[in-house]
Amino acid sequence: MNRIRSLLAALSAVVATAVFLPVPAHAAPANAVPVGVVPVDPAACAPLWNSSTAYAAGGTVAHHGRNWTAKWWTRDENPGATTVWSDRGACTGGVSDFVISEAEFDEIFPDRDPFYTYQGLIDALHAYPRFANTGTEAMRSREAAAFLTHADFESVGLQYVKEINEANYWIKCDYSQVFGCPAGRSAYYGRGPIMFSWNFNYKAAGDALGLDLLNNPWLVEQDPSVAWQTALWYWNTQNGPGTMTSHDAMVGGAGFGETIRSLNGALECDGGNPASVRARVAKYERITDIIDTRPGSGLTC
Repeated sequence: MNRIRSLLAALSAVVATAVFLPVPAHAAPANAVPVGVVPVDPAACAPLWNSSTAYAAGGTVAHHGRNWTAKWWTRDENPGATTVWSDRGACTGGVSDFVISEAEFDEIFPDRDPFYTYQGLIDALHAYPRFANTGTEAMRSREAAAFLTHADFESVGLQYVKEINEANYWIKCDYSQVFGCPAGRSAYYGRGPIMFSWNFNYKAAGDALGLDLLNNPWLVEQDPSVAWQTALWYWNTQNGPGTMTSHDAMVGGAGFGETIRSLNGALECDGGNPASVRARVAKYERITDIIDTRPGSGLTC
């Protein structure tokens, strides 16, 4: 027993020495932040990433509620938007650095259902790290505002978690799909910020997000993060009736109008429903005003 205690003591000493060994500077610039030690608690957030700070290889920061470690020297490269950063997983106890603050979120959605939490949105951002995290601060802010505009419009200010008209639930099952509707013909109704619906969308989004939404679509109305993730899945990966994803429309310069096309196509665009287009644009301009950014060009479709 004494021999085992001695070995454990020796091992502890080795580990302690390894943790606190100085890290050689190599050729990192003089203003680079020294390599950070990963928090002892793997769920604790490291210091918040700063765009103007230089980080040496191994430096660990927190961004969008996750820890990231630099693979090589970097500055002004957003974690999650470039390959220089390695994702270390979700963290807790940090400060949100999403371009829209919780106070602004509350102002945008003053009457929302309690289900739609700001933290649920922050937790969902890891699924698509380039969302509202690409380009200049103005570009990032406009994309976030555009996304929240459609959430505002589709769910009436985030007041509805699921589709109101239950008589239409059965319509959202497309039995021509080989996987069918295992959760039941009436299980794939609209849910979440953009009223996410149809069995083929639940299947595709679930596969992309690592969730079995085809067999358990109710997750979208039970877990705020999952609800936001499904909306982000459509925003970042689906053209819909348009020619580009909404993410590409906002970061590529096409503008807000093309996000309307990606959601509803000719139902609203090209004279389909000009009143609806004007209503979306008005909401978008309201939200960009709240977050103090300009709406940009290409507002209509």
